Amino acid sequence: MVKKPKSTWNGFSLKPRREMPDGLWMRCAKCEHMLYKTSVEKNLNVCPECGQHFRIDASTRLQYLVDEGSFQELLADMTSADPLNFQFRGTTYKARLKDDEEKSGQKEALLVGKGFVKGRGVVLAVMEPNFLMGSMGAVVGEKFCVAVDVAMAEKLPLIAVCASGGARMHEGVVSLGQMAKTSAAIARLDDVGGLFITVLTDPTAGGVTASFAMLGDVTLAEPGAMIAFAGRRTIEETIRVDLPEGFQTAEFLLEHGFVDMIVPRKELRSEIARLIDYCGTKG
Repeated sequence: MVKKPKSTWNGFSLKPRREMPDGLWMRCAKCEHMLYKTSVEKNLNVCPECGQHFRIDASTRLQYLVDEGSFQELLADMTSADPLNFQFRGTTYKARLKDDEEKSGQKEALLVGKGFVKGRGVVLAVMEPNFLMGSMGAVVGEKFCVAVDVAMAEKLPLIAVCASGGARMHEGVVSLGQMAKTSAAIARLDDVGGLFITVLTDPTAGGVTASFAMLGDVTLAEPGAMIAFAGRRTIEETIRVDLPEGFQTAEFLLEHGFVDMIVPRKELRSEIARLIDYCGTKG
């Protein structure tokens, strides 16, 4: 009689299962679907289920917007000073600048330079939301004004992509002064017949909204973008009025004439190229 071989099974393994690598999946805050991150990135960081446009950094924005390899950055090494020796929440403005430079990979909250959008030469001013929430201080204002000067000198359209929490409190009145400075620069551009296109993304707020962001010859917005000056709660507590639902969204502002078009991210390059061809110069 042949004996059956002894089983080598020793019971269930107590070894921990191999964990799934971090960063493969993400949850959409709007529709709450779990999304494969690679699929979202291939979809230009837009939710394939509900169309939610996720926030993106300035480098990614340029990658999506300009022709490959065409962007030439200007004033890349310009950095902020600390005129007030500002301290807050147990840290300093200088330390915050250093931390956000490491986090974002950028030296400031605005990238400016020249490039091409579908073969059309443009000057670009693209805000970096990961650097002090894209807030506008002296350097942001100066870089923006230089972008205006280059657009005027070379007779190129100026494209501003806004993503900002507003004026930078750490620089006090120096920051607030940039609202008038950038607005005056756009007035000079207008006087010579230059074309200025703004793209409002989530969020566009505060002093940026109250200055150059709303001064475009054509004002575009991404779907669902929050566009505001003050926050909802601040407004309600100030004027004691219940505000309509969604009143600070791109869709609400389009309905009330504050923006000209809502353009999905996939169509933005083509729409900007079409506008440049259509508008040319105003002179």
